[in-house]
Formats: sequence, structure tokens, C-alpha cells
Amino acid sequence: MLQYPNTDWKKKWYVIIFQHHTKGGRLFDLILLWLILLSVVAVIVDSSTFIHDKYQVILFSLEWLITIAFSIEYAVRIIVSPVKRKYILSFYGIIDLLAIIPTYLSLFVTGSQFLIVIRVLRLLRVFRILKLSSFTSAGLFLIQALKNSREKIVVFFGAVLLLVTIVGTIMYLVEGPASGFDSIAVSIYWAIVTITTVGYGDISPATSLGQFIASILMLTGYAIIAVPTGILSSEFNSAKKKQNPEPGKARCKACGFGLIRPHYNFCPHCGVTLNDTEDKQITNQNITEDKPE
Repeated sequence: MLQYPNTDWKKKWYVIIFQHHTKGGRLFDLILLWLILLSVVAVIVDSSTFIHDKYQVILFSLEWLITIAFSIEYAVRIIVSPVKRKYILSFYGIIDLLAIIPTYLSLFVTGSQFLIVIRVLRLLRVFRILKLSSFTSAGLFLIQALKNSREKIVVFFGAVLLLVTIVGTIMYLVEGPASGFDSIAVSIYWAIVTITTVGYGDISPATSLGQFIASILMLTGYAIIAVPTGILSSEFNSAKKKQNPEPGKARCKACGFGLIRPHYNFCPHCGVTLNDTEDKQITNQNITEDKPE
């Protein structure tokens, strides 16, 4: 179990910086998020030549002030952390470091200051700060569905790749360089653009046979687009059925885990305390199904 530092001021700042259940911790994290947003917006605005020429000094000063603030924050996080190595090598620790490096790097490499848009990744803390556990669960649910359907999707994209390669080769033979199909690679590029219904128009068939093949490929594209959607929808439904509570069991209100038994005091998935019936969300249907007839 993680222990707080023994020093009083370290313990106080550890709670403020790393925890979010206190008023001071939430205020600190919200201020941090606003600084991150301000920094990212400043970088985006500074990429405009007109704004850069007019407000260069203000934007430059603002960026360095924010960077210094983030540097101090990163240093304090390391100081008050009970296990410094654990924080430094953690996901958020690496992101916090990457958020301040580009500004210092800009002193030696021109243009690297625009890499500080990576600070937007620090906004991932909003899930912890605002306790958006339902969104976190939804994200994990999406990732699991993608993992379950990866084999089907790989096979699907393999078939699509094979199709555009064959059609591209045929179009190279039918149209040739005279119509802009200079090579098989260019023809495959045209097939991909056509089958995805993007249609840039930089290359187009001129012969009647080529136009006929293009028409068939366009119609095929509409059907192909629906296939990944169907695969993911099927996996979503399957994962949702697995997540539903079994008879005699309930769902954790915090994380959505659906295997909570009435006698559980803690969720085995997220560890939240389950002290009352409301937290356990035991439905009348579950209780009825659990009773013998």
C-alpha cells in the first residue's frame, strides 16, 4: 500500500497534487487544466503568421510563464512522491515531462516549440478529476470491442487491399499513362480513393471500359464501408451481454462491473466501497430470479 511522506508539508502537497477528493486537490487540478488549455490555444494561435507578427512578444512570454509553472509542478510532484521512480516512469509522469521539453528544446531547434501541443494529452487527467468513471468504462468497453474484432477487421482490410491491387492493375492496363495512370502504384492509389468514395478528381478514367470499372468500384465502396461498422456493432452487443449482471448479482455504480454479489462490501474490479443497496444497484429482477419457485 502506498504510504504518504512523513514530512508534514510533503503530505499536504501530496494530497493536493495527486489526490482529487479534497477541495484543494480539485482546485489545483482545475487550474492545471485551464493552464494546459491556455497553452495549447496559444500555440495554435501563434501558428498564424498574422497573429505571430502582431503578438509575438505576448505569446512568447505567456508560453515561457506556463512552461516555468509546469516545470515547478513537475519538480514538486517528484519531491512529494513517496516512490519517485514510480511517478517518473508512470504514464502521467512521462506526459508531464514531455509537456515541458519542447519549449526548452526550442532554444536549440527552431520550430520545436509547436510540439508543445502534446500538452493536450495532460487533459486525460479530467477523467480522474471530474470522476468521469462512466466515460472511462465506456473507453475500456470500446477498446475491448476493438480487440475482440481485430481478427475480422484484419481479414476485411486484407480483402480490401487485395481488391484495390487487382482493380488498380486492371486500370493501369485499360487506361495507361495517357489518362494519368502512370504506374500500378498510382492506379492502386486511384482505386483506394475511389472505393472510399473520397474522389479527389486528380486522376479519372477516360475510356468507356475504365469508367464502367470505376462505377462498379464506387458502388462496391458503399457496401464495403458498412462492413467494419457491422463487425464493431456485433462485438459491442456481445460485450454488452457479457457485462450485464447475472441473476442474483448486481452492477457496481462506479465502474459498471456486473458481477457484484449482495454480500460484497467492495467492488472486485475498482475497489469502491459498496455499503448500501443503491451503490450495489441490486434490481428487483435480480432478486426475483434468484428466488426458487
